[in-house]
Amino acid sequence: ENLRIADVCTGTCIEVANTQFMNPNAFIFLYENHLFLTFRDSQVQVWNFKGELVTSFEDHLLWHPNCNTNNIFITQEQDLIVSYCKPNAEGSEKSAASINVSSILTGKCQAKLGQGQGDEEEEMDASLVLRSPGGNRVSGDAALGDVTALFYNEERNEIYTGNAS
Repeated sequence: ENLRIADVCTGTCIEVANTQFMNPNAFIFLYENHLFLTFRDSQVQVWNFKGELVTSFEDHLLWHPNCNTNNIFITQEQDLIVSYCKPNAEGSEKSAASINVSSILTGKCQAKLGQGQGDEEEEMDASLVLRSPGGNRVSGDAALGDVTALFYNEERNEIYTGNAS
């Protein structure tokens, strides 16, 4: 079925063919930017209310294809998305999981925290800190094992992860 975007103030309706817009598994409305994020098959895209694709993300393939929003965080200014991701390369193992921080407006990866990374200076943004739910600083290897929940504390610039075990 085609995407229909209705303006409730004016009564106008824009229709986008299903060949351009595939029905997503989920979406998040970004009211500050008058945009919406769509999630389908591990992919994230940004659309405007004219039915135009605004952004596709580089190096931002969600680990869970069914879009569990527990693994996604949108900043208060709605300019960054923080997500639990897998590598883009085919056949990569789960040990290569990462937390990616990307610009919503440009799709560019701003920071990537992953397993097997060395010292902080090798990270794209060494000011980001990974912490366990107890508040202890942890390595990427320890923090990225089968993540089922993710939270980003914007005031402290810290990422918290949790898992089912």
